[in-house]
Amino acid sequence: MKVILLKDVKKLGSAGDMVNVADGFARNYLFVRGLAVAATDSAQRELANQAAVAARQAAAQRDAATRHAEMLQNIALTFAARVGEGDKLYGSVTASDIAARLSEVIGEEVDKRKVSLEEPLRELGTFEVPVRLHSDVQIRVQVTIEREA
Repeated sequence: MKVILLKDVKKLGSAGDMVNVADGFARNYLFVRGLAVAATDSAQRELANQAAVAARQAAAQRDAATRHAEMLQNIALTFAARVGEGDKLYGSVTASDIAARLSEVIGEEVDKRKVSLEEPLRELGTFEVPVRLHSDVQIRVQVTIEREA
């Protein structure tokens, strides 16, 4: 029996795949758990429509990320922080801080998980911080931490 998987199934396939399985496995396991539907003509058309919608959404997201990358290309962010002995910060500049400042610049929310910061910045200086706006679009933002006046 041919079925279209609605969710990823180990050792069988991922969501959206059309696979051939035993009738009993389909009826007693896949259909009951909502993991698949029978591969009827209407289900195949629906799958094709969903794939087209997903492709359009992915293209729109990639275009938006490219526009944001162009806006942020030559942006330098500056943070003022309290400093202790040896130019060490009392606090730190985190991915959340950088994402919030980027959000202010572009006018849209930037998720902190898109800022690739291994550890928070804890000293004065200028740093290059990679920001992945989309799986295909990555930029480097210059972050400067200065002594608070």
